[in-house]
Order: sequence, then structure tokens, then C-alpha cells
Amino acid sequence: MATRISTALMEAGPACCPTGLTEPMDRSTAVELARLLKAVADPARLQLLALVRSSENCEACACDLTEPLGLSQPTVSHHLKVLTEAGILGREKRGYWTWYFIVPSRLHELAAVLA
Repeated sequence: MATRISTALMEAGPACCPTGLTEPMDRSTAVELARLLKAVADPARLQLLALVRSSENCEACACDLTEPLGLSQPTVSHHLKVLTEAGILGREKRGYWTWYFIVPSRLHELAAVLA
């Protein structure tokens, strides 16, 4: 399960550096931030996030995510697992299929660092 990045890191910095990376961070915060950034540092994962986010209610069935990427089902499942373990996506079983949804708070954390 993903831990949350400290609020100090997410607070806006001066106008020249609005990311909040204006002061040193402790090791655990750096490790968590690196894990979050690593999760989105892959073209297929960025495509998956865009697909899920652009879907109705910001959720999508795993069955609908393989064809648009042109990747095999096991590869897409691996990428979905990485995004889920980072806390960026959540998942819910609905019968036979797994549905994935955006976790807004995690996207806000990512946006706060990259803003």
C-alpha cells in the first residue's frame, strides 16, 4: 500500500520554483516520491492513466485496456499492478473482470511535485 508524501513537500514554493521542492526532504519522503515517479515513468503506464482518466467516471475495465495499447494482456496487467501498488490506481473486482479507477489524492500529490 502506498504511503503519502508529506504535505511540506506538496506546499507551493516561491514563484520561481512552485513545486515545493525548495527544501531538503527526509529519506523516507524521497523514497516514496521516487517510487511514485518511477510508476509513471513508462510510456505504457502513462497511456493507461490517460485511458482510465478519460473513461466515464475515471474508471475502466481491464478488458478494455489491452487493445488500445497494442500490448499483450500479461504486459498490461503488469503495468496496472505497478500503478496500483503505487496507489495511483485503485481496483475493484466486478464479477469476472477487474475495474481500475483513478485515486485522485495520489494524482494531486504527483501534480504538486510536477507543477
